[in-house]
Amino acid sequence: MAELDGRTALVTGGSGGIGRAVALRLAAEGALVAVHYGGNAGAASETVALIEEAGGRGFAVQARFGEPGAVDRLFEGLTAGLAEHGAKGLDILVNNAGISSGSLIGQVTEEELGRLLAVNVVTPFFVIQRALELLNEGGRVINMGSMASRIAVPAQIGYTISKAALESMGPSLANQLGVRGITVNTVAPGPVRTGMIAAHTAIPEVVAGLESIAALGRLGEPEDVAEVVGFLAGPRGRWVTGQTIDVSGGTYLGPIAPN
Repeated sequence: MAELDGRTALVTGGSGGIGRAVALRLAAEGALVAVHYGGNAGAASETVALIEEAGGRGFAVQARFGEPGAVDRLFEGLTAGLAEHGAKGLDILVNNAGISSGSLIGQVTEEELGRLLAVNVVTPFFVIQRALELLNEGGRVINMGSMASRIAVPAQIGYTISKAALESMGPSLANQLGVRGITVNTVAPGPVRTGMIAAHTAIPEVVAGLESIAALGRLGEPEDVAEVVGFLAGPRGRWVTGQTIDVSGGTYLGPIAPN
């Protein structure tokens, strides 16, 4: 029997990249997965199709984060989809949707920082708030942070602030929800081959530079992150809560020791 048989999951930003890999991983373990997307309906449909082709169950939910009423639309679609599949409540919430920034502090505008905080912090906060009434006992909340919160990346300062804020929610939420057996953790990836950094990974010299500062000597793949999310979402992750787990292959731990 698969570890997540009979469980339900919502993966925000599940139409591509890390979110798609997470959705596929949870579905492969038996969960019914709600695949949230902002504007790319085709990509979301493709994710659901991949889930179903592999023998899993999933459905798409649309809401453009950062716009008024987005959280309401998300949960309207989620509750309708769960009811259509005969499911009750939510067992796993993965707050994966987010946007990035490549601006130094002197270039960040009030509008840009406001949007970063709205999508990367405010929306996940209220998604969790709304999910509390749906979350079943023993549920899981997994937020997608970033390695950027532990290293200095001047050109990502706005993004770093938003991810650090998201990460900071974990311990307090874990402390509050532990009485219900609900765990709350943050997964913090390093550079991963997704569309978000495609412009960089298309340049061999950039890839070589990133690989040179990783202890494991390569860029991450979406599946590397999805495996850790799968562990936290399953029964083997039941005793881990309030933690941030670095999933960067040991990126920027210090000088690489010679062999």
